[in-house]
Amino acid sequence: MSGKRYLVLENGKVFEGVPLGAQKEAISEIVFTTSMTAYLETLTDPSYKGQSVVQTFPLIGNYGIITPDKEGLKPYVSGYIVRTACDAPSNFRCEEILDKYLKDNDIPGIKGIDTRALTRVLRECGTMNGMICDDPSHADLEAIKSYRITDPVSEVSITEEKIYEAEGEKVAVVALMDYGVKFNIIRSLIKRGCEVHLMPSKTTAARIRELAPDGLFLSNGPGDPEDNKDQIEVLKQLREDGYPTMGICLGHQLLALSHGFKTRKLKYGHRGANHPVRNEETKRIYISSQNHGYEVVGESIDENVAKELFVNVNDGTNEGIRYLNENAFSVQFHPEACGGPKDTEFLFDEFMKMMGR
Repeated sequence: MSGKRYLVLENGKVFEGVPLGAQKEAISEIVFTTSMTAYLETLTDPSYKGQSVVQTFPLIGNYGIITPDKEGLKPYVSGYIVRTACDAPSNFRCEEILDKYLKDNDIPGIKGIDTRALTRVLRECGTMNGMICDDPSHADLEAIKSYRITDPVSEVSITEEKIYEAEGEKVAVVALMDYGVKFNIIRSLIKRGCEVHLMPSKTTAARIRELAPDGLFLSNGPGDPEDNKDQIEVLKQLREDGYPTMGICLGHQLLALSHGFKTRKLKYGHRGANHPVRNEETKRIYISSQNHGYEVVGESIDENVAKELFVNVNDGTNEGIRYLNENAFSVQFHPEACGGPKDTEFLFDEFMKMMGR
């Protein structure tokens, strides 16, 4: 593909590159991830709905596209920005190249951009909106600034319940609230003997009570957690039932909001596979995979209701909560992460113990 393609940020700064993926324009929130691998998992993570992702690692696509590694049914990113896209991947599992995959799924991208300089801008100025286009003179800065991700959870969630059978002997029934679930959360539960009932994000408390699961699991997902008023209200109602509960990422934030705690947007978010978190109960440090632009405000946690379970070593932000008078905990990071690290995968086993399994 010939020609030029540009990224225009809302502050007017322009980055030049060449086309990658679909030939179209896109306005979105621009975020960066420091992961060196797992680019397919990034592309297909529903939590990236409404965002264009900058890969800080300079070479992307070197092992091609591998269908079993997807975390969602399709790519959810609005755009994709890399320094170098590999056109000759080498891996025995490779099915196609990155450029073709983006074209087939109508995702515009840019390669050849100075991603180091772009990342520095996003770190210093904070996450901002941007436009991928072929002519920067046509970019409307006011339209770019005013862009906002609206109701992304309903766009990525299933609309009808779906059941995943347990691997081997069934030991528990889990209601998994789909706010934008990653496939590996489902895999992590079914391999532990859980029959997983994947529930639409708009599922009522009455339906959960009708199902009467052994445990309740709250998935990851995109957008501002405070926008999900109905989901927060459902979690408030379900607290009375005492279901053993675990939450991840957006699920962590919604559970906190249902208890009256607060959330706020981070300057540029945590996205990557190398974030250290400290367990406040054991003081042990783990390396975690993360993808979130909002945090639960640690100072807003009522000490009579809950305590901080994990804290981010880099900036001190909240990474987990254990509820004191409920059989519930949640984490901001991804213990099920593919492609890793798996340091905190044991949290799924803790959830199983909470259910008495």
